[in-house]
Amino acid sequence: MTVRWGLGLVLLLCVSACDSAEAPEPAPTPAVAPAAPAPTLEGTWRATLSSPGGELPFEIHVHDREGTLRATARNGTETVAFTSVAVDTKTAVFRIDGYDSEVRATLDDDGQTLSGTWTKTTPDGPSSMPFAATRGAQPRFSRKIPAPAYDVPASLDGEWSIRFREGDGSSFVGHAILSSKDGAVHGTVLTDTGDYRYLEGRYTSGTLELSCFDGGHAFLFRASVAEDGSLAGDFWSRASYHATWTATAMSPGQASPLADPFSAIMLSAQETDGRFRFAFPDRTGATVSDQDPRFRGKVVLIDIFGTWCPNCNDYAPILARWHRTYGARGLEVVGLAFEFTGDAKRDRAQLETYAKAHGIAFPLLLAGTSDKGDAADLLPSIDEVKSYPTTILVGRDGRVHKIHSGFAGPATGKHHEELVASLEAEIESLL
Repeated sequence: MTVRWGLGLVLLLCVSACDSAEAPEPAPTPAVAPAAPAPTLEGTWRATLSSPGGELPFEIHVHDREGTLRATARNGTETVAFTSVAVDTKTAVFRIDGYDSEVRATLDDDGQTLSGTWTKTTPDGPSSMPFAATRGAQPRFSRKIPAPAYDVPASLDGEWSIRFREGDGSSFVGHAILSSKDGAVHGTVLTDTGDYRYLEGRYTSGTLELSCFDGGHAFLFRASVAEDGSLAGDFWSRASYHATWTATAMSPGQASPLADPFSAIMLSAQETDGRFRFAFPDRTGATVSDQDPRFRGKVVLIDIFGTWCPNCNDYAPILARWHRTYGARGLEVVGLAFEFTGDAKRDRAQLETYAKAHGIAFPLLLAGTSDKGDAADLLPSIDEVKSYPTTILVGRDGRVHKIHSGFAGPATGKHHEELVASLEAEIESLL
């Protein structure tokens, strides 16, 4: 047994050695290149919407905050926060819930461009515009402007009286405020119904270009300086609205071309007792009326608004602050919402988003749709609804004290500050 085992072991070793000697060298394992990092959205992007007037540019900043992507759109000194940023493979969705608005775009393979669509709910249904963006800080406007054949002013800084003309032949006035800083032009345009937000752009070779995108609104202004120093150009809003405009520089102390917002709307003739009537459901469906005990003997501020309205969003945190500050002294605030769709479930959801965004604790009532004629029919106590927002101030005796149409937002600077101070003084006097 011992000899046989030893022979078997020798044979086994011989076979193993022979096999090992004849076996080819194993092929070397190919080197595996490390996987390229997935493209990221973080950083600064020059974004554009395809407007009928050409590129409508703005800037988007994306950053990571504790593992969650956040984004803002920038226009001048304003930054507008997107509610959320979601990424699925190479599809990015930027939401602004307050305006029921989103940008949906695809990131290219090298992570340098985005292309897609901006979509927003409007009274006529979803409205959309093509969207594109390229990575990196870049000039807002960059197309080459030919030099004019005549001398043009070095700056357009100052205030301007504007006349807008629409396609149907109608017209309206505006009041522009422009200022230059670090090679850029900032400003806004006030009208009798509100303002056109924080505009940013440039003035070069006698041509002015301004734009704004805040998630709910997309504005593009362009104008050229005439030989007499006046301006003439075009204004586009989203993909559907266009007007031409002309402007002349206002001299110091010159009166604004805008109407007095405190006299734009009057009580209707039928309200001979000077009261403002309302009765609409709140966010829970319960009806709230001007006859409710909570309003008796109180100063009441009624805000006629829409969650879709930019100046209403400017006004809302101020109203929330007044409600907190003056509530104990007898101020009640109530908002009457006129929304886009007429879908009560959807519109109530928008009211919830609006209340949460602005810290609102006063009642928001779902009054109707945003058509001004329909709104006036639902509010027979006043002769018309000219703008959103409209403020109605009611004294402790239940009678209307003041009505203010429109709102000058913070982009208007001193005009905004003066309006807020004026309304606050009216509240103080009524209290």
